[in-house]
Amino acid sequence: MRRESHVRFGEGAGVQSPRATRLNVYCRSERAAKDAMVTLKRLYARLRLRVNESKSAVARAWERKFLGFSFWVAPGRVIRRRVAPQALKKMKDRVRQITSRSGGRSLQAVAAELREYLTGWKEYFQLAETPNAFADLDKWIRHRLRAVRLKQWKRGTTAFRAARAHGLSRDAAAMVAGHNRRWWHYARLATHLILPTREIDALGVPRLGR
Repeated sequence: MRRESHVRFGEGAGVQSPRATRLNVYCRSERAAKDAMVTLKRLYARLRLRVNESKSAVARAWERKFLGFSFWVAPGRVIRRRVAPQALKKMKDRVRQITSRSGGRSLQAVAAELREYLTGWKEYFQLAETPNAFADLDKWIRHRLRAVRLKQWKRGTTAFRAARAHGLSRDAAAMVAGHNRRWWHYARLATHLILPTREIDALGVPRLGR
């Protein structure tokens, strides 16, 4: 079980602290966790500290998050670290914003912004033990970049010439050119030819799964 309490220091003494301090207490049972909660509240009251009841709870470790991390149960009932679902959603929303196909920016500019954001994100969450999840994120990010490239081809004739130059057959290039408004769908078509992974690596976009 896990006990998480959020405390804002100094409020009882008339001093405002700029941020809350988060504390996790891990116990072997629910009963022990509830006893820990009662004890902590009593100690905090003596120190004139206030517990944020709305963010404090007794719950299993993998049901809660802490500083962007949560836990998952691996085979053999081994507890592993992961990126919390809320933090993962925030990251994907940011990547969607950066790779928006209506931004009118070059692929190089998009890759540069992605590189800046993902480098810091990867460094922060390097302790997460989810290699398969990170590999899936890499595929998703590459897919978005390929959709950006298709969007930049715009006109059917441009899309046809560009697709042929990237190695697609005449039939495949004609299919892309004839439906060049369906960028997300056709980013799956001959993906390694539309924008090879090695080219994405050359743009400096970091791989999260490494």
